[in-house]
Amino acid sequence: MDRKIYDTKRKERNHNAMTDSPHILVVDDHRDIRDGLARYLEKNAMRATVAADTRAMDAALKTGQFDLIVLDVMMPGEDGLSACRRLRAESDVPILMLTALGEETDRVVGLEMGADDYLAKPFSPRELLARIRAILRRSHGAKAESGALAKRLEGRRLAFDRWQIDTDRRVLIAKDGAETALTTAEFRLLSVFLAHPRFVLSRAQLLDLTSGRQAQVFDRAIDNQISRLRRKIERDPAQSELITTVWGGGYSLSADVRDVE
Repeated sequence: MDRKIYDTKRKERNHNAMTDSPHILVVDDHRDIRDGLARYLEKNAMRATVAADTRAMDAALKTGQFDLIVLDVMMPGEDGLSACRRLRAESDVPILMLTALGEETDRVVGLEMGADDYLAKPFSPRELLARIRAILRRSHGAKAESGALAKRLEGRRLAFDRWQIDTDRRVLIAKDGAETALTTAEFRLLSVFLAHPRFVLSRAQLLDLTSGRQAQVFDRAIDNQISRLRRKIERDPAQSELITTVWGGGYSLSADVRDVE
């Protein structure tokens, strides 16, 4: 084979391998930590982008696609917990929180906000890498499940209770025609309920079906997502009639679901 052709094909293979590798966004105000992590991840077949604070993180998210965010809790300006809450309301990108050693409150609150895992500083880069890989495996499984569900719902308009949902546009439509947009996380959660009407789904099942992760102690991520969804679909979120709580069991969509002709 001609040497030039061989070199070109090798470069193409290297480029494709790099493009297919997981892209990690490291958000930490300590340069040594974020740059050191980036170098370590790149040595282990991952791509890495760094951000010194959440403003830089937001800028990176506008221009890039990321498979996971490593997010420090303690940062100047907006802290990691607030950023995690904001991210989870509009995105399902996996989040691994970095917390100060012994700060159990931060870890508990982070999980409640929807973080997928946490790691206390100081930490071993090898352990961080292992946790990232575990989260990505779970996330890819959930995306496959979610993708299959999305395919089943594609192009359909479903009716339940007093609502219709346009699954392509991801909007709720009231009887008077008023529309309510759903975030990615809200649509994914509601889709699971629509696929299993009047079926009791545990928190663990909902976490697995929506984000591909296992529930941990004090994990209230699903409860928080349920609360946000209830505020959009219930007549009175304080007295939920559509998404009902089954004590000791989980949650259930208490409505029949049908296709709109």
